Amino acid sequence: LNPILTGFKPDPSIVRAGEDDYYVVNSSFAYFPGLPIFHSTDLVHWEQVGHVVDRPSQLDYDGLELSEGIFAPTIRYHDGTFYVISTMVGGGGNFLMTASDPSGPWSDPVQLSFGGIDPSMFFDDDGTVYITHNAPPPSEPQYDGHRALWIQEYDPEAQEMVGPHEVLVNGGVDISEEPIWIEAPHIFKVDGTYYLIAAEGGTGPNHSEVVFRSDSVRGPYEPYDGNPILTQRHLDSNRPNPVETAGHADFVQTPSGEWWSVFLATRPYGDGFYNTGRETFLLPVDWTDDGWPVILERNK
Repeated sequence: LNPILTGFKPDPSIVRAGEDDYYVVNSSFAYFPGLPIFHSTDLVHWEQVGHVVDRPSQLDYDGLELSEGIFAPTIRYHDGTFYVISTMVGGGGNFLMTASDPSGPWSDPVQLSFGGIDPSMFFDDDGTVYITHNAPPPSEPQYDGHRALWIQEYDPEAQEMVGPHEVLVNGGVDISEEPIWIEAPHIFKVDGTYYLIAAEGGTGPNHSEVVFRSDSVRGPYEPYDGNPILTQRHLDSNRPNPVETAGHADFVQTPSGEWWSVFLATRPYGDGFYNTGRETFLLPVDWTDDGWPVILERNK
């Protein structure tokens, strides 16, 4: 029954720890405590177990407007440690917190030395850790909403960014069409291939999720010719019980090998209004014969 997390649960990120423990974290903007954490053992029934930000000493909220607070987080699990990486837009920028138990306590933030928003972590098979994020393009933007996806290595021991800072995607799937707000990048490795998913189109009626893939974590990444892999922008807004603005997805794999996606969407009651805010939805991820992940085919 969708949504799986109702009412103001935007920008979901998901991770599995162990056999059947799943955790979701959501954006919280300038509300305190911040970054709520939810737990499930079946992806259907969820219970809140805590907050990543539960001490005033962790982050400085003073004087922040609502939209200047904590933007889209990512949660990951590796070698017994949980990681949440996010952005405090109006105070300090990008940061990383860790915990051995997702219910807390979470560490004080490690501030990260790059700009932009929507950071995500990827742990490669050789132990190298990468951070991807949204930021302005490497040269002057060509149009309003022109952004890029970037990658850089992170050293967990030194708690700092190292090595070259490089562009993965400039603009979006097809820059000639002037796509806006490519953001929320996540990298996954499946059968030796690197997949990069991202939101495109802005968190509104044109929101979507797109996918790219590469033989190398640093690219070059080719876009799927069936993009977007999730959107409702082509559907009649006057249809009964509409679900709109779907995008900003994250993937998780079950022990049996199934893939699922959480993403945000809205349930407007008319003229684009939705008092419940952006909520968290769940759908299966299917794989095409030529190896591309798809949440919903076009016109679905």
